[in-house]
Amino acid sequence: MEKNKTVEQAAELFAERFKSTKEEIGRFIVGQDEIVDRVLMAVIAGGHVLLEGVPGLGKTALVHTLAQVMDLDFKRVQFTPDLLPADILGTNILIDRDGSKVFDFQKGPIFTNILLADEINRATPKTQSALLETMQEKTVTIGGICHRLDRPYFVLATQNPIEMDGTYPLPEAQLDRFFFKLSVELPTHAEMGLILDRTTGIEAPVISKVIDGAQLLEMEQVARRVTVATEVRDYLVGLVLATHPDNATAPRDVARFVRYGASPRAAQTLISAARVRALTEGRYHVAKEDVNAVAVPALCHRVLLNFEGEAEGVSTADIIRGLTD
Repeated sequence: MEKNKTVEQAAELFAERFKSTKEEIGRFIVGQDEIVDRVLMAVIAGGHVLLEGVPGLGKTALVHTLAQVMDLDFKRVQFTPDLLPADILGTNILIDRDGSKVFDFQKGPIFTNILLADEINRATPKTQSALLETMQEKTVTIGGICHRLDRPYFVLATQNPIEMDGTYPLPEAQLDRFFFKLSVELPTHAEMGLILDRTTGIEAPVISKVIDGAQLLEMEQVARRVTVATEVRDYLVGLVLATHPDNATAPRDVARFVRYGASPRAAQTLISAARVRALTEGRYHVAKEDVNAVAVPALCHRVLLNFEGEAEGVSTADIIRGLTD
């Protein structure tokens, strides 16, 4: 009985912190409730988020507001074609120390808790790849020396649609390291009016810090303890395997339009995100509906279309929704 009470208390505290964080973000960010929900899910689970949309939709503003709400170190890198890996990671420089010349490592902006990688697909693939190690291992290796990043650490990246001029598509290996890929849409008429009121008035909303790093890591540990029944886990695994065109369970659209399916990392993302969602719904166990609710943002960037799928204008999100019906 005492154990159940402790579990319930942990779940209630989790839901309370999630709600208060979301409400504080909502003091400045208009609409985009689903986007905010999913960004918070990813951050709590220790994952990275890729926000895609045309310029001016508030992607950068959302990340800035999130950084204000969280009592964490925050840095921003504006990705441009002339940006170099050393500009992000840091480099060894020769300095004079006690009369001797020695190499000293100067840390780059990657050494932070929250990194805003703004317009990440405007940098060259060489610079984009500088984030691969940091996003997976949370380390930086320079000159054969491994430097560990502080936790929590997550990358919130924005990108313009790849059809726009001056963009470089992210490689599959890097896309796979993003927990969620979220599409930011144009606000409605009413939301546009509220945006103007909040951003062009005399006084801007004051955002308060409501959560710190220790609390965030505590929420991550609570989520990891959420129960996943064997039936739900098997459903999740089957969902991921069904995205592979050569799998026996793949539906017709997958076999026809998909070149590569989702990786095992996608299954890890699904189970982590579903656990967080279950807690936000007041449950301490994962249901199939939790898996279905996070399937599109977790899988859409990990399912690659073949030539026929691209020629037909097929949406990977629609394919994934077809698997969850």
